[in-house]
Amino acid sequence: MIFKVYFQESIKQVPVREHTKTVYVEADSEKDVRLKLKDRNLNIEFVQPIRGAHLEYEQQHEDFKVLEIG
Repeated sequence: MIFKVYFQESIKQVPVREHTKTVYVEADSEKDVRLKLKDRNLNIEFVQPIRGAHLEYEQQHEDFKVLEIG
């Protein structure tokens, strides 16, 4: 499943909508996403599963790339 992760670049950064970034991650669950990103020092605001029409919509954007995490 693909998840859209909303985050701030630093764990110390207070969430501000204008500074929020996103990344797409393939994982089995939200917990799996958080485990995969835990060593990146990100302040994760929200993890959203995307599928169906929502996934198709996101894939149309040129900046859609699924982050490859081993």
